Amino acid sequence: MTGKQASGRGPAARAQLRRRLARADLAAVPEVRRALRDLLRHRGRRECSDVAELLTTELVTNALVHTEHDAEVTATVSVSRLRVEVRDFVARHPTLRVPVADDGTNGRGLVLVQALADAWGVKAHGVGKAVWFELDMAGGGPA
Repeated sequence: MTGKQASGRGPAARAQLRRRLARADLAAVPEVRRALRDLLRHRGRRECSDVAELLTTELVTNALVHTEHDAEVTATVSVSRLRVEVRDFVARHPTLRVPVADDGTNGRGLVLVQALADAWGVKAHGVGKAVWFELDMAGGGPA
């Protein structure tokens, strides 16, 4: 896993986390969670950080498990908003499935994203796609 973290100063300052994840490197998932927690430590409410970590974990895990390619995660936080994008290099879009009760923990990732994010979607890239979500860091909660 490689990456950088930068932050700005002032009221409209943005901070960003960017990581490239190697194909099938599930050990990168807790590393991304820790890096996101550090990024959000002094920004927003604790419950936003918990939700952000959960949703980022779901998207990163999906990208690593359901593709046979590398992935990239980018988290950008401003005073009022967090946006996380997980890009992979497979054009196939993810499918929102209703989880089956006896299916263990599989099939719940996008359902969680849909339920907990203030906004989310899939954006096509020249090669592959980015699945993203946004959280309101100023207050409120999911719409």
